[in-house]
Amino acid sequence: MRWPGFRCLDVRGGFAYPARTMIAIIKTGGKQYVVREDQTLKVELLAGNAGDSLDFEVLLRAEEDGSKVEVGSPVLSSPVKGQIVEHGRDRKISVVKYKPKVRYKKRVGHRQSFTKIRIVKI
Repeated sequence: MRWPGFRCLDVRGGFAYPARTMIAIIKTGGKQYVVREDQTLKVELLAGNAGDSLDFEVLLRAEEDGSKVEVGSPVLSSPVKGQIVEHGRDRKISVVKYKPKVRYKKRVGHRQSFTKIRIVKI
């Protein structure tokens, strides 16, 4: 039996149960992210080269179905392991400053730097 919405299934006694997956809330670059194992995401620029491993502060760790939850005060003792995949710059955005009646108009472009990371272990 296959349930829609579940990526992997665990078979016990001839019946399929959804496999338990861990999620965590990590903090980096002044923001918080909900992550799972083998997930890749873009975060603010971090120091290090591609292939380097990182440890992230964990605010909350839980089973995806909510059966087991660990909350840090403020962080948990065991960190989430990650690996730097690449560094890059996002697409350009245009910033326009304009003041009416004084002939003031300024156009500036901006490209934000980012680091793409992969979560190795929760």
